[in-house]
Amino acid sequence: MKYSPILSLLILSFIGISCNYNLNAEEDPMKFGPSFVELKKTEGRYRLFVNGEEFFVKGAGCEFGPCDLVALHGGNSIRTWRVDNGVSTGREVLDQAWENGLMVMMGLDVARERHGFDYDDEAAVAMQLENIKKDVLELKDHPALLGWGIGNELNLMYTNKRVWDAVNDIARMIKEVDGNSVVTTMLAGIGRDEVEYIRDNCPYLDFISVQMYGDIVNLEQRLAEAGYDGPYLVTEWGATGHWEVATTHWGSPIEQSSAEKADAIRTRYEKAILSDPKNCLGSYVFLWGQKQERTPTWYGLFTEKGEKTEAVNVMEYLWTGRWPEQIAPRISDAEIKGMGGRYDNVELEKGNLYSAIVGVNHPGGGNLTARAEIIPEPEELSDGGDFEQRPESIRGLVLSATPEEVVFRSPSQKGAYRLFIYISDNYSNTGTINIPFLVP
Repeated sequence: MKYSPILSLLILSFIGISCNYNLNAEEDPMKFGPSFVELKKTEGRYRLFVNGEEFFVKGAGCEFGPCDLVALHGGNSIRTWRVDNGVSTGREVLDQAWENGLMVMMGLDVARERHGFDYDDEAAVAMQLENIKKDVLELKDHPALLGWGIGNELNLMYTNKRVWDAVNDIARMIKEVDGNSVVTTMLAGIGRDEVEYIRDNCPYLDFISVQMYGDIVNLEQRLAEAGYDGPYLVTEWGATGHWEVATTHWGSPIEQSSAEKADAIRTRYEKAILSDPKNCLGSYVFLWGQKQERTPTWYGLFTEKGEKTEAVNVMEYLWTGRWPEQIAPRISDAEIKGMGGRYDNVELEKGNLYSAIVGVNHPGGGNLTARAEIIPEPEELSDGGDFEQRPESIRGLVLSATPEEVVFRSPSQKGAYRLFIYISDNYSNTGTINIPFLVP
């Protein structure tokens, strides 16, 4: 679904975002020329400016999700991880952003050492630079372009610091051909080694960007420990990471409910993003859409069916200062009768009948419906957000589902599983929770 340029302009005016470009979807955006984006320090604080207007990033990471809805809920920017994601080209992403009044931090996919790339291979590094240059030349004059994100978490499981030399060469190339956009690179967390090397060897980067999850509440401390006191964006943050939570005794990480995620996201935004008005340039919440990573519900602010979780409601409040009229159902907890809940190392007998009791309330009112599924744990686990195959639901195990109770039969095969429960209203809002269990 797309919204008209007039509606987008009204949304932007309503939430106080000022961008000096024409939102006319009938015309080619490129005819208006690039937006001029700059980093400035004014009155003791760093800020981005777009065409002379201060621009605090109220953004979401979005690649395959409903990116056009970011503006509807009060955001002003999206970020991507690559120019062409296989579904939409970079030009198509920028055009859609333009139509909806959004600026784009365009990701440049830089090869990772953990995937086998050798930054001592000068020919391969040079070829990568030339390929990226083609993308930059194609898109640099688009008015929806905010900046370039060179690589994503290149410091994750790496050893060769020459990757930062390659990043600086890319940044220098961008500065030579595109004088209108800012340039950054996205780090997994932040460490002193990377900060010192980048400070000494990457003068063409305008600032660094950091990515943290549960630990983001300690962002101020982590920046100080790393010795970084310059401007930064937080380009990924959101739910507690699967590496940061308790696990069952068989090793399955225990996921927060959608209500717990929403509460954590609000706290993290207020305590980390808004608490540093001097250096923080804004943020991109992860993920405005849905993906499989340990579970199909862990990081997405939307479900696979496109329903909004409570985190979307919270982001609208954080971006605009107003709550939406309809709030997603809140699932306080769920447990399998006589066996326990998420933290109880639940073990079920093969093929037995069980029921799960759900605690739910619905601030938005209206009718509620429920669905459930049982999914085995993924066999091959990804690192750093790489692709992970979603396990298929096991058909025929869920016998009935209401907002109060789910009746199901346990799988007949040994293994680790999860019972997923979804409680939805008639406004496309959904609460989610899952209980990991073992069939020994």
